[in-house]
Amino acid sequence: MAHCIVEAAEKLLDKEFPVLDKGFVRLVDYLGSDQRIVQAARVSYGEGTKSYREDRGLINYLLRNDHTSPFEQVNFTFHIKMPIFVARQWIRHRTGRVNEISGRYSVMSDEAYLPDLEHLNTQSSDNKQGRNSEPMAESEAKRVQELLKTDQKRAFETYRELLDSDLAREIARINLPLSLYTEWYWQMDLHNLLHFLALRLDAHAQWEIRTYAETIYSIIREVVPMTAEAFWNHTMRGVSLSGDELDAVRSMLEGEENPLTGRAASILAEKLSR
Repeated sequence: MAHCIVEAAEKLLDKEFPVLDKGFVRLVDYLGSDQRIVQAARVSYGEGTKSYREDRGLINYLLRNDHTSPFEQVNFTFHIKMPIFVARQWIRHRTGRVNEISGRYSVMSDEAYLPDLEHLNTQSSDNKQGRNSEPMAESEAKRVQELLKTDQKRAFETYRELLDSDLAREIARINLPLSLYTEWYWQMDLHNLLHFLALRLDAHAQWEIRTYAETIYSIIREVVPMTAEAFWNHTMRGVSLSGDELDAVRSMLEGEENPLTGRAASILAEKLSR
């Protein structure tokens, strides 16, 4: 296979895309393109003889039918700066290769994530791991923001004091907050990256990690535009129905009431509204 150069991607290399208040995403390197995916699927060489329309159709077919191995031929390496609590969610995707800054070797910067007022929300009453869509009252949000800022400042002051007393860096760091920014190089093949995006672009994902997923999606859209389009159509806008849900849809198409009730009916309604 010929080496793939994507002009749009070349312009993005090492460009810093800001995320949150102090974070960023940088595309460090990429290997492959839409062309590499169709070459791998056809086990052919060179430019091939297929048209853009046929390539696009093949990529849609592969993604729609879960023929995933050709997408593993494409790889991305990102340099990412994010709060530690975001990194802990991120690392659950165990198919990536990560090299993270170490607080044992480096003195950590006094940088922590401070949410904007509009992103300080109350706990959701029907989702144990999520927040309500509406922010707190402004006066209460300002009080909470000030509490967070004060605690972050105190933690960094203590950290510096411990370092100045010659305490080992690996111990001095232990009281630093989850809002502390960390950095890593993250490499992942396109198949697993699309799985990451499917979960982290979802409306149920925590807003902070979702903003990183949105930025990464905007980057890979320049490198593999046909795959990104197919992913959005089949994965993000598509739905998977259980047997009971499929039977319910058939009944509704015949003019009957939805036979599902309670939570099951709500889940089906949510899926059909996408």
